[in-house]
Amino acid sequence: MIGRLSQVLDAALGQLGRLGPLGPLEQVPIVVRSVEVLRRAGLVPVTRPDLVVRSVLAVRHLGPIAGAAQVAAARDHRAIGLVDELGELSYRQLDLRSNALARALADRGVGPGSVLALLARDHRGAVDTMLAAGKLGAKLLLMNTGFAGPQLADVAEREQVAAFIHDQEFTELAETLDLPRYLAWVDGHGTFPVETLDELITSTSDRPVPLPRTAGSLTLLTSGTTGTPKGAPRQIRSPLVAAQFLDRIPLRAGECTMLAAPLFHGTGLSQFILSFGLGSTVVLRRRFDPESTLKAIQDNRCTALVVVPTMLQRIVDLGPDVLDRYDTGSLRIIFCAGSALAPELGNRATEAFGPVIHNLYGSTEVAVASVATPADWAAAPGTVGRAPVGCRVAILDDDGARITEPGVTGRVFVASGLSFSGYSDGRTKEIVDGLLSTGDIGHFDEQGLLFIDGRDDDMIVSGGENVFPAEIEHLLVEFEGVTEAAVIGVPDETFGQRLRAFVVVRDRDAVSAEDLKTHVRANLARYKVPREVVFLDELPRNATGKVLRGELAEHP
Repeated sequence: MIGRLSQVLDAALGQLGRLGPLGPLEQVPIVVRSVEVLRRAGLVPVTRPDLVVRSVLAVRHLGPIAGAAQVAAARDHRAIGLVDELGELSYRQLDLRSNALARALADRGVGPGSVLALLARDHRGAVDTMLAAGKLGAKLLLMNTGFAGPQLADVAEREQVAAFIHDQEFTELAETLDLPRYLAWVDGHGTFPVETLDELITSTSDRPVPLPRTAGSLTLLTSGTTGTPKGAPRQIRSPLVAAQFLDRIPLRAGECTMLAAPLFHGTGLSQFILSFGLGSTVVLRRRFDPESTLKAIQDNRCTALVVVPTMLQRIVDLGPDVLDRYDTGSLRIIFCAGSALAPELGNRATEAFGPVIHNLYGSTEVAVASVATPADWAAAPGTVGRAPVGCRVAILDDDGARITEPGVTGRVFVASGLSFSGYSDGRTKEIVDGLLSTGDIGHFDEQGLLFIDGRDDDMIVSGGENVFPAEIEHLLVEFEGVTEAAVIGVPDETFGQRLRAFVVVRDRDAVSAEDLKTHVRANLARYKVPREVVFLDELPRNATGKVLRGELAEHP
């Protein structure tokens, strides 16, 4: 037992070693605090060291997804782990299904180190694949459901995919790949040109699978709003890194999470893993629908809702008449991440659901950077809060010197136990003093709360002045009748670039371009007033809700 507890500490220190130049003695308090956070959440019963060791070893051998599920099954295998459109599955059933699928895939050549790609919406087939990949020691690659053909082919070739699992709706895309293929979800009945996961599972033994010789890994893909998405591999070896989420987000064991954000995205995936580790129920739907989400929260008594801001926008836009039809009083947490949460939207959501907004700031590369609690949001709407245990955030100037004055904008750098170690093609982000660049610009206020002012590469230089679109966009959506806004710079012979705003309004006759310009002029400097305002029916977005500014730049 002593030897295994030593393994626990070694694994924890190994993950926390990513926090930059901290010595072992400086890391020990972080480990102690992390254990306390996990104890408070009920993730591991620290009074049972045997279960603590089992949890750590499960993650070390099977990875964060299959390891978390095994921990949950050991906690209570009868508990419901998953609810999707086909019904409920207990943790025991998930364990057996993934045993069978792992054996079937192994018989077809998938093994330790093989790259298994998944292009699927949120349902049991996607979860079966994730669990089976961990049990095989395979490298799981999560594909974006919004991919176009060339992106899919480029990523599959670069990542050396060995087998491809996809939903039936993506068959036309998948057929462009010369790879073994299997269907995760089919619409209707009949025969299909390739084997389905259900066929593999029902025709194969569900006996326990031997532990893989080497642990597998997980690769997330960047958003790919410009060009081919980059792969950001991760190999998580300690469950203590879960404290980075649980420190400031009060998830608790045995509850229920409505996961609206997609599993292929870091926001949805992180909360899926956490929920499994906590032995909670995860509610999934293949496609997001705002009213159906409210019904699922009501029917399953969900305590947490995981969304990206555009999803939250669509929910609150339903209005009081629809919102009041559903009992959402069980919600303690609305976990929002993936892109900027506008102050106006966060305030509307707070008015509709109460003080439950938890606004997380992170990225595919750094995972967690900071979290705003409901109290933080009430004090400073728009903030992304403070760094949780196991994370460090710094604002640096262009020379790499730390900015400590409140209100002064600079580049955001983060150290996190969940940070990646580089892209799969060998490139990485800029690192200064052990801190990884996020590519964002931000500042701290007088209370030490972090604000993100925009992307470094979104900065617009107009007439010699630096302009970040987020400030203008947030102001525009505060105007009565405006639901969405995006601001870009377009070439201008006199100013270098001029500001063009794209807005979506509820009633086109009720809002004019001059109304919006006057509103901005009354609140911001003159050079931040858009020269042009273009009205659209909707903003172009990718599958995770990020605005496709490149498409806006091509708008006539």
